Amino acid sequence: MQIMMFLSDIMIPLLIFLIIGYGLLCRHNIYEEFIEGAKDGFETVIGIMPTLIGLMVAVGILRASGFLECFSDLHSFPTRRSSDLGFPSELLPLAVVKMFSSSAATGLLLDIYKEYGTDSLLGRMASIMLGSTETIFYTMSVYFMSVKIKKSRYTLAGALAATAAGMAASVVLAGMMGY
Repeated sequence: MQIMMFLSDIMIPLLIFLIIGYGLLCRHNIYEEFIEGAKDGFETVIGIMPTLIGLMVAVGILRASGFLECFSDLHSFPTRRSSDLGFPSELLPLAVVKMFSSSAATGLLLDIYKEYGTDSLLGRMASIMLGSTETIFYTMSVYFMSVKIKKSRYTLAGALAATAAGMAASVVLAGMMGY
């Protein structure tokens, strides 16, 4: 066990040392290449900043306006009535927000923990859901804008299907983890 702890502590510094050592052996100007990479990264951040700000503002408005609670209440009847579905309406806001912002979804997760507890069925479902779903719209907007992709083709449909599978898995797995 101690060897694993040692390896995990030394892995990143060792990797950095190997990259710098390889650059020196190949007689590359490491500092200049680092500066060029940092410039490219900064230009990418500047390019995607309006999208990031727009997504963050939109999620903040949805949360502050009470829309998420209204959305949850609106869909609570079908999710309660369907014993086959088994998806709690309390997790609907978390599922919707997670598609846009992981940090906002984490805030909702903490609210679920405070209200129902971390070891409750809802707490376990929410935890598994956050770990098995992706911030679809954030990821698509950031990555596609940074490389200037205009047509996403089947990316959204595939990501939504994967998110639905992650949500279903959270219900099934949390149910199987019963005490």
